[in-house]
Amino acid sequence: MTGFFEELQRRKVYRVAAAYIIAAGFIIQIGSAVFPAWELPNWTLRLVVVLLLAGFPVALILAWAYDVTPQGIQATPAPPGTHRRRNIIALTAIGLAISAVAGFFLFPRASGRGVEKSIAVLPFQSLSDEKENAYFADGIQDDILTNLSKIGDLKVISRMSVMSYRGDALRNAREIGKALGVGALLEGSVRRAGNRVRVSVQLINANSDEHIWAEDYDRDLTDVFAIQTDLAQKIASALQAKLSPNEKEQLDRQPTKDPNAYLLFIQAHDYANRPDHFHDDSLKAEELFEQAIKLDPKFASAFAGLSMVESWIYHSSEPTQARREKARLNADESLRLQPNFPEGHLALGFSYYYGDRDYERALAEFEIAKRDLPNEAQAYLAIGAIQRRQGKWTESTANLEKAAALDPKNAGILVNLAWSYIAVRNFEAADKTVDRLIAVAPQSFASAGMKGYLAAVWKGDLKTAQEQISSIAGESDPNGAITWLRFWILTLQRKFSEALAVVQKFPGETLIVETTAPMPKSLLQGIIYSVQGDKPKAQAEFEHARVVSEKLLRETPEDPARHAQHGLILAGLGQKQEAINEGKKAVELLPESQDAFDGPRCTIALAQIYALTGESDEALRLLDHLLSIPNGLVIPILKLDPAWDPLRKDPRFQALIEKYAASR
Repeated sequence: MTGFFEELQRRKVYRVAAAYIIAAGFIIQIGSAVFPAWELPNWTLRLVVVLLLAGFPVALILAWAYDVTPQGIQATPAPPGTHRRRNIIALTAIGLAISAVAGFFLFPRASGRGVEKSIAVLPFQSLSDEKENAYFADGIQDDILTNLSKIGDLKVISRMSVMSYRGDALRNAREIGKALGVGALLEGSVRRAGNRVRVSVQLINANSDEHIWAEDYDRDLTDVFAIQTDLAQKIASALQAKLSPNEKEQLDRQPTKDPNAYLLFIQAHDYANRPDHFHDDSLKAEELFEQAIKLDPKFASAFAGLSMVESWIYHSSEPTQARREKARLNADESLRLQPNFPEGHLALGFSYYYGDRDYERALAEFEIAKRDLPNEAQAYLAIGAIQRRQGKWTESTANLEKAAALDPKNAGILVNLAWSYIAVRNFEAADKTVDRLIAVAPQSFASAGMKGYLAAVWKGDLKTAQEQISSIAGESDPNGAITWLRFWILTLQRKFSEALAVVQKFPGETLIVETTAPMPKSLLQGIIYSVQGDKPKAQAEFEHARVVSEKLLRETPEDPARHAQHGLILAGLGQKQEAINEGKKAVELLPESQDAFDGPRCTIALAQIYALTGESDEALRLLDHLLSIPNGLVIPILKLDPAWDPLRKDPRFQALIEKYAASR
């Protein structure tokens, strides 16, 4: 045998073996990473491993028999007295033994490729006899998702993205996994009868569509939190995600001991998180959260949920002192009950952001929430929204894109991202984002509305804008957003009679359109009569709008949007100095230095007031500024909007259009 091993060395078999092992390991490593990306089935990697193991003895035999020389590949001469057949048999046996040992370690890895540490919790099916219990299944799903979101070592897709799969009878795990960018899916069903709950779940490998495990729970309603905690821990274990002590403590904590308070909470949560954020839904959520708190005054999650609802109502429609204080008090109470409660920090952050415009304190709270809710898209969305108000557009876009990655089918996040791209006049990126929005929510008002709006502001393409808006014209319009968009496009087309007819059909007195200033219907009618030259009717409508506007200002005297709107109404009435004062008040309350996103809107209103009151020099000065800053004015709208008709004959106006058209 000594001679045999010396012969192995002389024939360079050792070198070939070492080179083969290194090369085979490299191939397996590359295959493990690349094959899943190519969506190749598991057996392809197993086949590669088998071929490499089988090839090892062959490589040893070839290394024994042949040698690479300057004259080419030649048979290696055998020394006298060598037992050729016996040596080849020994060499083959050694090669097979090494391959068998290597296969013992490699084959299980190739067969059971580890599931990526990422998961989507799909909507649970409600099997309850009472159809009104459907919200309960959503609540169980959402609580499991929230628990998983607290695990930093795990990527978890947010609620809005998975809700699009509700009601799918046949789910293709591979397609869903690819669309959401996850390696595992959790799906299940819930049946509730009185105080008994049955939850059935299964964890699925999204790459192979294979079941990892399944579990059934049949418990009392009071044990539902134990079910959620157990599931989160089992999922983390299956996906090999590590739990920190703080994360384990968060999972073990029981939010309430009152089952009726819990039922009210999950109903409230459902209303609060509906994608359209209608005002009536927010009011219903407010009522249900308050009922849950009455049943359990130590229910920190309910206090945090109520705070966020109050902040949203303040931000979107009712910027009153009472709403602001209610948001703050409830956020504070949630953190008093649980000092390290991440949802409490999220609620307090929105209170500082929406209620006080205190960006630094809000960001500090959102960073805490982001740390303890690493998979929560809301924190990244809020941080990005604040950063664009601070004029940090690059950082803002990065955080909004991160939010979209965590929650890729959340229409609200994509709308925010598209607005940011429009603000910096990156219309190509905005268009791609709107296309993503359309793919996510093809039937929504936001999808068609933003596509139409973008066509107008990017290229002045009113034909496409009109087509998009027409596709949603028959939809329900409780807040007046569709009415406003149709009015705007028709006004740009100078179809004034049609625009007036659209407004007159709206049943309400005010429209809620993107700002905290409900827009009097009479203001829009006054604008149309004014451009048509019917001064008596215009004055009557503006006078009615003034009464509505004054009432709104009495409710919230420090709201910049309401002052800006009031200034436009007074300009329509010919009250020049009073109108200018209101426009200036709006700019003082919300200067661009404080808010780079909404601040320019107040500046635009002041410029319009100057134009309507004959102050052309001041109007043109502001136009020059607004054409140069993010979220200011764009050339196509400046060319089309009748609001700028008083300046259109001034040669300086045309010079501005030529100046900025040439630079873009």
